[in-house]
Amino acid sequence: MKILIRDRAEQDLIQGFLFYEEQHAGIGDYFPNSLASDIDSLRLYAGIHSTHFARCHRLLSKRFPFAVYYSLSEDTAGCTRSSTADVTQLGSANDCKSSDASAPIRSRSNAK
Repeated sequence: MKILIRDRAEQDLIQGFLFYEEQHAGIGDYFPNSLASDIDSLRLYAGIHSTHFARCHRLLSKRFPFAVYYSLSEDTAGCTRSSTADVTQLGSANDCKSSDASAPIRSRSNAK
């Protein structure tokens, strides 16, 4: 499975890092590591989270007050979407509300 992270979502992660690092040295480093673990869990659990804004699922972080909004895309073979889709896009809540799917994205491929 490939996970695509939109630029706006990446900016949210950077802002979260800066915020927590300002609170206490070292917590900022823990924030992206914790969120990376939550995001990587989508490889197994994509699609089981509640749906918001009619087209995005919402994963709540286990350790921080942070939500990850994501949508599932059809697999590359053109089959209908399975419970573990081949592509997941992460974005901000605003991405879910708008119909603009052309925002830049960064790929995070599964190395396994």
